[in-house]
Amino acid sequence: MTATPVRTPARTTGEVAFADRHIGPHGEASEAMLRQLGYASLDELVDTAVPADIRQETPLELPAARSEAEVLADLRALASKNVLKTQMIGQGFYDTFTPPVILRNILEDPAWYTAYTPYQPEISQGRLEALLNFQTLVADLTALPIANASLLDEASAVAEAVLLMRRGNKAKGNGKTVLDSNVFPQTIAVVKGRAEALGFEVEVADLTRGLPEGDISGIVLQQPGDNGRVMDHSGLIAAAKERGAMVTVAADILSLTLITAPGEQGADIAVGNTQRLGVPLFFGGPHAAYMAVHKGLERQLPGRLVGVSKDGAGTLAYRLALQTREQHIRREKATSNICTAQALLAITASMYAVYHGPAGLKAIAQRIHRHARTLATVLSGAGIELAADQFFDTVTARVPGRAGAVIAAAEEAGINLRRAGADTVGVSVDEITTTAHVAAVAEAFGVADAAAAVAAGPAGYELEAGVVRTSDYLTHPIFNTIKSETQMLRYLRRLSDRDLALDRTMIPLGSCTMKLNSTAEMESISWPEFAGIHPFAPAHQTIGWRELITDLEDRLSTITGYAGVSLQPNAGSQGEYAGLLAIRQYHLANGGEDRDVCLIPASAHGTNAASAVLAGMKVVVVKTADNGTIDAADLDAKIEANREKLAAIMITYPSTHGVYDADVREVCEKIHAAGGQVYIDGANMNALVGLAQPGKFGGDVSHLNLHKTFCIPHGGGGPGVGPVAVAQHLVPFLPGDATGATHEREGTPVAATAFGSAGVLPISWAYVAMMGGEGLTQATKHALLTANYVASRLNEHFPVLYTGNRGLVAHECILDLRELTNKTGVTAEDVAKRLIDYGFHAPTLAFPVAGTLMVEPTESEDLGELDRFIDAMIAIRKEMDQVLAGDFTVEESPLRNAPHTAAAVVDSAWDRRYSREQAAFPVESLRQDKYFPPVGRIDGAFGDRNLICSCPSPEAFEG
Repeated sequence: MTATPVRTPARTTGEVAFADRHIGPHGEASEAMLRQLGYASLDELVDTAVPADIRQETPLELPAARSEAEVLADLRALASKNVLKTQMIGQGFYDTFTPPVILRNILEDPAWYTAYTPYQPEISQGRLEALLNFQTLVADLTALPIANASLLDEASAVAEAVLLMRRGNKAKGNGKTVLDSNVFPQTIAVVKGRAEALGFEVEVADLTRGLPEGDISGIVLQQPGDNGRVMDHSGLIAAAKERGAMVTVAADILSLTLITAPGEQGADIAVGNTQRLGVPLFFGGPHAAYMAVHKGLERQLPGRLVGVSKDGAGTLAYRLALQTREQHIRREKATSNICTAQALLAITASMYAVYHGPAGLKAIAQRIHRHARTLATVLSGAGIELAADQFFDTVTARVPGRAGAVIAAAEEAGINLRRAGADTVGVSVDEITTTAHVAAVAEAFGVADAAAAVAAGPAGYELEAGVVRTSDYLTHPIFNTIKSETQMLRYLRRLSDRDLALDRTMIPLGSCTMKLNSTAEMESISWPEFAGIHPFAPAHQTIGWRELITDLEDRLSTITGYAGVSLQPNAGSQGEYAGLLAIRQYHLANGGEDRDVCLIPASAHGTNAASAVLAGMKVVVVKTADNGTIDAADLDAKIEANREKLAAIMITYPSTHGVYDADVREVCEKIHAAGGQVYIDGANMNALVGLAQPGKFGGDVSHLNLHKTFCIPHGGGGPGVGPVAVAQHLVPFLPGDATGATHEREGTPVAATAFGSAGVLPISWAYVAMMGGEGLTQATKHALLTANYVASRLNEHFPVLYTGNRGLVAHECILDLRELTNKTGVTAEDVAKRLIDYGFHAPTLAFPVAGTLMVEPTESEDLGELDRFIDAMIAIRKEMDQVLAGDFTVEESPLRNAPHTAAAVVDSAWDRRYSREQAAFPVESLRQDKYFPPVGRIDGAFGDRNLICSCPSPEAFEG
């Protein structure tokens, strides 16, 4: 008799538990899926698939599941413990006003936040255009021709720039890196951490006194500086280049509407943060950093680069360019370990610029600068010494013996200022600042009759001619034609309609876990009590944030079986890096200076190898056996050959091949016996939660992807959060605070703020709280059910490449098309593009095995949607058989000509060997609900040969 899968019990009669909302298959649907697989119950399936020796002995000891209403009330209670002040702390983080049309229709719209990274560009044209707008915005304001589609945060972006200067400087690449002492302190800390791991010298110097002696690979300047000073750096930049050094300027993006751009002063690279362009403070993130470079550096530029190409009909189209830089291709030779970005926040910033236009941005900057000048006038008029007489938004004042009193008085008036030193106070003006705020600050400094003094306005402190920008920017029509909210609303809708996201369709990407991001999980992140908190606000003002973060860390520790967790890493790649740094520092602390070899299976995620290199390790690849497991003989040989130098092994579990390797404990024991540590990549944690804990079956450290397993949405390519979880002996080496404000952990900071992208943590907290231990376990079991159901239904049409016990898979399966490709010429890419015609995002293409598709259905997809996908794949197989039968050649087939645009289908010159109906409506259900891609298959090679990475002119579309 078939047993009904266990469900999380409803809290009251008639109330549906949240777990039942999150999990797709129910009742008879689950039973039908189990019958297809030949199992009497869900537990029997799980017991067969998951090796017994890794199974956890007891259920997850988490608080009982809460309803959506209860969790939202809990979040309200936590938010109320945060004290919302006017934030004038600055240091790279500024309050801003997010236009409601952008807040509602991007940040809070699932059409934007549930989309995946635009690796399938034909169904990503909307967000690719928005990211191209971002690149154009950055390139124009920095006066450098090539900008990427965002990085993770400003501090790590500067670190990436430092590495880029070392790679790009052929003559002096081995020289030291010099950071100006006026660079933000959190940035200096992150760069020093990178340098220590990689073994190169960093010197911090006051560059107003000139360059230090010795070979210099590059210098980093801040504009405006940490103390607010604005300088004409052109002479210093020229001197650095005379010495053979490259130059990076970390520039405030809004200030560049008034200040001479880094490119115009001679800089090679500009980096910074676009947070103040409409993105909330979010207690430190997520925020989109930027990087722009001069020509010649584009192939070494870290992160993603959107380029312009064309489709088969010659229509202009966007895509990710220069993908040879990607980690899964170049591995340890990659230019960076970054595999994600901050796409959602970059899109928000770009739309802020579209909304305001160049004149609007400049007006905001001028208003900020005027308030800062007024404050400077009033303070200096009261006899208070200022640190600089040239500034944009930040005034730093010296008040010997009174800094604490001034800050306390300002806090009492509802304003947070920065304590910049024992006798120094920093005040940063922003878009939200009013005359009343300036008067309150002046009064906190003890200025008599402050309101009247402020009302008189500024007297002096104008920017000198040498730093005033005279060039144009944002001249493209997109920044100059949208004047009304009606236009803005329709532009956002037009772009989102061009894309496929989870609000339209299943996204069956293997290894990327594209599942439900519930509205209840998302709702709280834009509440001001969470979103309006500065990351450097006093601890007594952020109690709610700290309680939520500590509780989430504790719950993740329970789930993973580790002793400690840090939420600082703001991407999975950063979590890998942080975990490997912890291993490295542990070995150093225990006399293991020579332990620098990291074993990595050939099937591992590409970022694993790149992260190991960044952490100062040498990568040794372990072969993969024919059945997809780690080759045991090769592993033994590599351990033996590197026994005295072995630092770690990085394994993904379940494996990247979608299988629970039965020998994982044995592998861990072998590494430990040789003195190494075990890093278990937690990218596939969706197959473990509630069933097995990596911290209990041999792992020393894991990173998790909150944007996968724990429901933070992918955002079209970010935000992400990659917490690192460690065993007790590694807890001291978790990432420390880059500002030095807390000293609980000794590890190297990997981000500018202690809690990284804190702003999205309420999403995962709400998910775990609403699911409870039983609900999370049921989610994992159903992830196994859906994956095995898809594998079983499709195996006769597309063989499943790797399986485990009794032919089962874990939470994903790899469909092997290679034999079919050999027979028909139809490639896995052809299948991926044809799926677009059925309204589906493709599975993961060509990873981890070329010529395959990796499918992960997730627990959130219902049986109807699973069958719709399966039917599409079976129909595609029939079209492959048509090629095999000679009905048409592969070049003439709907597969090679996919995807089909509406324009192609209605073209009166249609002369293809298949009908329009087969092209557009291959299954009957599409006749009513049909997605037409805006462009046909894109010519990637053309785009790489003719690199364009900023907004093309309107004439280009006409052409």
